[in-house]
Amino acid sequence: MSYLALYRKWRPSDFDQVKGQDAIVRTLRNQIIYDRIGHAYLFCGTRGTGKTSIAKLFAKAVNCENPADGNPCGICSSCRTIADQTSMDVIEIDAASNNGVDNIRQIREQVQYRPTDGRYKIYIIDEVHMLSPGAFNALLKTLEEPPSYVIFILATTEKHKIPVTILSRCQQYDFRRISVETITSHLADLMAKESIEAETRGLAFVARMADGSMRDALSLLDQCIAFYPGQALTYDKVVDVLGAADISIYASLLQAISSRRLDQVMNLIDQVIMEGRELGRFLSDFLWHLRNLLLLKDAEDKQTSDQSRDTSSEIVLDVSAENIERMKQEASRISTGSLLYMIRTLSDLASQVRYATQKRVILEVGFIKLCRPDMEAGPDALLARIERLEEDIASQAALQAARPYLSAPVSASGDSPGRGAAQAVSAPGESAGEDPPDPDQILEERFSPAQAEDLRRIAASWRKIVSSISYPMRDHLSQATIAVAQDSDVLLLLFDADNIKSDNAILFFEKNNHENLDLLSEIVAEKTGKKAAFRCVKESPAQRKQESFIDLTRIHFDHIEIEDAQDS
Repeated sequence: MSYLALYRKWRPSDFDQVKGQDAIVRTLRNQIIYDRIGHAYLFCGTRGTGKTSIAKLFAKAVNCENPADGNPCGICSSCRTIADQTSMDVIEIDAASNNGVDNIRQIREQVQYRPTDGRYKIYIIDEVHMLSPGAFNALLKTLEEPPSYVIFILATTEKHKIPVTILSRCQQYDFRRISVETITSHLADLMAKESIEAETRGLAFVARMADGSMRDALSLLDQCIAFYPGQALTYDKVVDVLGAADISIYASLLQAISSRRLDQVMNLIDQVIMEGRELGRFLSDFLWHLRNLLLLKDAEDKQTSDQSRDTSSEIVLDVSAENIERMKQEASRISTGSLLYMIRTLSDLASQVRYATQKRVILEVGFIKLCRPDMEAGPDALLARIERLEEDIASQAALQAARPYLSAPVSASGDSPGRGAAQAVSAPGESAGEDPPDPDQILEERFSPAQAEDLRRIAASWRKIVSSISYPMRDHLSQATIAVAQDSDVLLLLFDADNIKSDNAILFFEKNNHENLDLLSEIVAEKTGKKAAFRCVKESPAQRKQESFIDLTRIHFDHIEIEDAQDS
């Protein structure tokens, strides 16, 4: 026997197996139990929510010889013929391809004949909104007063296209999108029946990608199983097969936009494209991520001691608990106004990308506007510019407040102790009114003469090294102070926690398993002949006073001749 798709294999055989449409199922079962069956029904809802499945179940139940609590028995001749699609009493019509007046006239002629086996003759007309105006008019009279043995079940995904005259003649049932939790639970049950091991996190990702459609979820799951036959279905495999971006890339993209780093934004977009992601879907998912942050931002502003708020947030967001905390931190670093501006801009961009022939160009231009709000003249862009100016002013104020800690003591002659020192951080034990300890003396006490000489050579060459490095690494290094831990020879790049550019710089150096820190080590080795390992540290000036490290920008290196190792 040929392979049967999951959504066909596991189509519900009774009302108890239907997921996510409890109110509709209960109503239809009650009509069967109490013999209050109508003559015309209209099932409305998005794709894959169970309209056709429930229509077939209803057809089986009303013709079943031995129904139980409104459910078809599944074993009588009527149930079997309907299940095998050989029943003469259940006629399925695709209105997309049978949408003319002549097709409806055939139905009007056929309804004159009574059912052959069961009590009712059921017409299931799928995608009924595709009927022509003439066909709708031809259906009106039959739909209003059909023979007592005829039931019409109309199904549509676009209720607004149905004429009011048709709507008024039908019982209307609106099918809801199925929640992520319901789809995930159902997929887990099916995987157990199929004897396939699957991570709950991976199934939840499939459920989210299905966008409320159970059929889409089963089709996506079928695709993942086919790609990894006989293997456990993990989260990483699901993401790989479905071509979807993980939540971390949205966080990186938002950080790059907030920091106005257009180069990083373009690199992330290029990464998404090279991985084969569909741009429209990527943009839609990023918008959903921003929407979740906005809800968390609102919850943060109205936070109370009631623990139930966190639980309700998880339900509304459709996000795992492990991601909730990370998203809360992300939301705390961005204003509500900025989020609203991004959502409005990207919503307009989504409609443009949907119909664009050059999707990548349109997408990139849209993200350039986000990074450069000064290009726009609208009120939203003006608000975004004002907020960024306020952030810059706050950052400068924090820097001025921290200057007593970040500036080296100046002698009477106006020179700082370290000839090449751009910034200097107070050493351990330093306090107001006291002379800071001599870093050269600490260097001699903590390290061997050879190690101390290597550190002095690196410190002496540091400004020359930074000036020789190309953008953007040079820009990030200008935000850092170079130091060394007193109990280790690992060099530290100290970033000010109060500076909004620090997160962006640390992200640059530590991305892809610290590849840029390794590159910096190679540059230093090339310039000085000394190999050194680097580590990023972010702390406020007050915290730095308590740390045990030596600020290399305050080292005296008058006696050291600065030259490139490659020239010596």
